[in-house]
Amino acid sequence: MKAEAWTFIVCTFFFVLFAPAYWLVTGDPTGTSALVMTSLLTLLVSFYLGFHAKQMEPRPEDRKDGEIADGAGELGFFPPYSWWPMWCTMCLATIVLGVVIGWWLVIIGATLGAVALSGLIFEYYRGEHAH
Repeated sequence: MKAEAWTFIVCTFFFVLFAPAYWLVTGDPTGTSALVMTSLLTLLVSFYLGFHAKQMEPRPEDRKDGEIADGAGELGFFPPYSWWPMWCTMCLATIVLGVVIGWWLVIIGATLGAVALSGLIFEYYRGEHAH
């Protein structure tokens, strides 16, 4: 996590140096405050990552003598294809269109959306990809 912490530290320095320069060039208070808040957020993330990098044992990519083979192993569960996100998106589009066209379409979209969301959530409890 040291590499990630250093990435955010560099971003913090960039935003800390860039915010006053932006203020001097443009005089825009909105953009300047956004840059100041961005620098504070990157400082927060870099502090968090740096603190936890000291607490945990180094990962293979954090060690100088680390090899690619040291990081081998199971990377996690990657789901196969799924049609449920498309149905959820179409139901959300129907709900949004229902606000424009008529509330009856919102009810239809919400009903179908509940079915689509249930299918998305319980996808791996039945069928060929069941656990």
